[in-house]
Amino acid sequence: MEEENNKVTLHGMWISTYAKKVELALKIKGIAFDYVEEDLSNKSSLLLKCNPIYKKVPLFLHRGKPVSESLVILEYIDETWKNLQPLLLPEDPYERATVRLWASYCLQISDTMKKAFISATDVEGGAFDEFFEILKVMEEGMKDFFPGGRSKICAENLGLLDIIIVCSLATYKAAEEVVGMKILDPEKNPFVYSWVTTLLELPLVKETLPPHDKVVSRLEFIKKNGFRFQSNI
Repeated sequence: MEEENNKVTLHGMWISTYAKKVELALKIKGIAFDYVEEDLSNKSSLLLKCNPIYKKVPLFLHRGKPVSESLVILEYIDETWKNLQPLLLPEDPYERATVRLWASYCLQISDTMKKAFISATDVEGGAFDEFFEILKVMEEGMKDFFPGGRSKICAENLGLLDIIIVCSLATYKAAEEVVGMKILDPEKNPFVYSWVTTLLELPLVKETLPPHDKVVSRLEFIKKNGFRFQSNI
């Protein structure tokens, strides 16, 4: 009965960077959960009922109570399971506020990349300018936030910013393959590039993110058919 009362369920979609953030956080914390794959063209009645405002994934259910919006869910997980390490947010109030600020900004990365990807008929014609500007700001900001570099990264010390940055840029290699241009450049964004590529090599991250070939196939289909991304993918 106690296990049922603490039941955790995540409704997601395999290519949703937002749902993957929550899935990765649960795995980092070692929290057991049930996963429900949603068809966003035919959303479940439970998703529509429990997230009536946005009607999108991720939808997180704990003890039967719904929580929506990836950043809100991540903080809920950290606060509810404070006894489980690692903590996703620092305990110091100022550091915590700073992480929240950068986390909110970092969420723009995947949205802007998707918008650029869809709108780019000529990828050299400026479609990615806004995306590159956001990366530039992140690059400088993270150098200040991690003055000694983001070193010794492992599953046992991942935090909120690690989760958001790696999931936001998880499909960058597939996107580069499809559009035929450099999206995450190690020369222009050495800190972010090193940070993301290190995170992508962690076994826990690898097992959580979708397969490269499957993402490439999906992006090629989207590019060919002019399909508009759901805002929550």
